[in-house]
Amino acid sequence: MSDSPLPTGFRRGLTSYGDAAFSLFLRTAFIKGAGYTDDALSRPIVGIINTGSGFNPCHGNAAELIAAVRRGVMLAGGLPVEFPTISIHESFAYPTSMYLRNLMAMDTEEMIRAQPMDAVVLIGGCDKSVPAQLMGAVSAGLPAIELVTGSMLTGAHRGERVGACTDCRRFWGQHRAGTIDAAEIAAVGSQLVASVGTCSVMGTASTMACLAEGLGLALPGSASPPAVVADRMRIAERTGMTAVAMIGARLTPDRILTAKAIENALRVLLAIGGSTNGIIHLTALAGRLGLAMDFAAFDAMSRETPVLVDLKPSGRFYMEDFHHAGGMIAVMRELRPLLHLDALTVTGRTVGEELDAAPPAFAQDVIRSRAQPVYAEGGIAFLRGNLAPGGAIIKQSAASPELLEHEGRAVVFEHAEDLARRIDDPSLDVARNDVLILKRIGPVGAPGMPEAGYLPIPRKLARDGVKDMVRISDGRMSGTAMGTIVLHVTPEAAVGGPLALARTGDRVRLSVRERLLSLLVPEPELARRKHEASSAASPDPAAADRGYLKLFRQCVTQADQGCDFDFLRAPKITGSVPARR
Repeated sequence: MSDSPLPTGFRRGLTSYGDAAFSLFLRTAFIKGAGYTDDALSRPIVGIINTGSGFNPCHGNAAELIAAVRRGVMLAGGLPVEFPTISIHESFAYPTSMYLRNLMAMDTEEMIRAQPMDAVVLIGGCDKSVPAQLMGAVSAGLPAIELVTGSMLTGAHRGERVGACTDCRRFWGQHRAGTIDAAEIAAVGSQLVASVGTCSVMGTASTMACLAEGLGLALPGSASPPAVVADRMRIAERTGMTAVAMIGARLTPDRILTAKAIENALRVLLAIGGSTNGIIHLTALAGRLGLAMDFAAFDAMSRETPVLVDLKPSGRFYMEDFHHAGGMIAVMRELRPLLHLDALTVTGRTVGEELDAAPPAFAQDVIRSRAQPVYAEGGIAFLRGNLAPGGAIIKQSAASPELLEHEGRAVVFEHAEDLARRIDDPSLDVARNDVLILKRIGPVGAPGMPEAGYLPIPRKLARDGVKDMVRISDGRMSGTAMGTIVLHVTPEAAVGGPLALARTGDRVRLSVRERLLSLLVPEPELARRKHEASSAASPDPAAADRGYLKLFRQCVTQADQGCDFDFLRAPKITGSVPARR
């Protein structure tokens, strides 16, 4: 075996012409056409991923961030080289951004592999972008550091502070109920998004920003600065400088992304009242490392990790307030006894060392102490039962307390089109104590597991003042949503999960206290329904003619494996997270 060092800089990953010297000669000739000198080309190269797009206002500050990162890289003696990957925005991606997450992860991984760089800065923000980048980077194996785009500023409507997208759903619910008219909902829509940047509440984008910092893959203090403030630009410059330092330290993702790092991120997810999407993305990331998610152990962790962050949808405030209150440093300081302080970060220092170096705490109202939490347990609870033998989750911190223990009659919608057709029909047989069930919006069935789990309240009930009902599906919901909503039912209906057997009129029991989700139908009847369904001629739910859809439906895993593609996960599972205690 040769002990010679691996190629670096522009000598890395030469194009296959059969003559390495010619490959380097040709590469150098072309890059010199862009005006580079030999001195520049001799420096360590930091790739900067540009996910700016006219279809992605969450990344509307990408150009400014790239300029700041470039400055940081050059200040540290490196050569910055920008390159694009695909860009995903939640509201501009058909059929859903989750459908494209794995494609973006593959694009990120392959472009890091294909192009000559010694480290990479991952610039992302909107919902699925950050997990896609982290998944791709950990598989590519080069030193990598995440830089989130930052949250938008809040706006105002008639003197009331508003921000996307929890307030989007609140006002839209009022519009559906007939309490505000078309003119007012249009006026609200002009104020909900006051600047570029990601959602201003603890939705999926903000959750993933916090998790990137909690994992140690983003700079301390980088999760919370809004997109358009000077703090965000200074973080970007420091990110570029850190990327160069990571090259010299050979600080690759495998040294940072350990089981301890994943456990720290799970603690953070629970403590911030984070998006339910966070658990899917952490599960996928763990799978890339050869770690299976132990949901029973995660639920035990949830019971001892209270919600500390008073942000919508679980609380009152916005990301601007979270930043002013100290951001993730303040959260992790409160979580310190529960964290693995020896976990490494992109700075080369441990979590404990970073907390020791952080500025002192100060009085504020947004981030609570563990003695006075927003919610006594973690934001997410894990459920099992005959309706979800592989598990399901509920964001208990954003649910109606009186519905966390509930039994009701099922009102079943077979798929999203059925829901759209009937939910506002005045003749729909539904009452406020019923349980709404939506099937076939899982990874395979939809496809892509859209955020349709936030079923709307039937219009006739909304107009009667009903604001929440128990809702169950094999899909997801936005991290900005709130309500008593059971999600990620596994296995999904489209692949034969028990959810497919539910019928209108069945009794359903939800007990968050007992972590139970049950279809109260005798087993012989369920067996009869299953036999009847298997005997009926039906199209293959995974069938697709061509392209990415065919790849997706054939290879996507269920929610309990993070909805990653099976061939992208580690070839062997070597452990589980969190560790049982």
